[in-house]
Amino acid sequence: SSGINAEYGEHTEMGKLFLEHPGGTRLYSCAKCSTVLTNREYLVSTRFTGSTGRAFLFKKVVNLLMSEKHERMMLTGRHIVRDVSCKKCKTKIGWMYEFAEEGTQQYKEGQVILERALIREFDEQFGNVFAS
Repeated sequence: SSGINAEYGEHTEMGKLFLEHPGGTRLYSCAKCSTVLTNREYLVSTRFTGSTGRAFLFKKVVNLLMSEKHERMMLTGRHIVRDVSCKKCKTKIGWMYEFAEEGTQQYKEGQVILERALIREFDEQFGNVFAS
């Protein structure tokens, strides 16, 4: 049987998990299982901090599972966020901004933070892996 679990964005066909590819060649993947998550074109900023240190903001990320919405107080104010995990290995790798209370922070809404320590950057065309 095939189906879609819309809440988590899982697409299955006969029990097989389907993963998307974001296109491009300069890619970011899950450090644990190497599932491709996004590409360099979607990178908005490298000036964020997560629970593991440096974090990157992306405008589009694929192959994610999302938690329920919850409120989080951050240095930039109150935000409504969803924790995000790799669809394949279920490792928590960051969060998505649903809502920002402060007007100056609303540009983050709908965008995803990925923790730098939990992802890898590589060039699919040349097979290069870039250091963290």
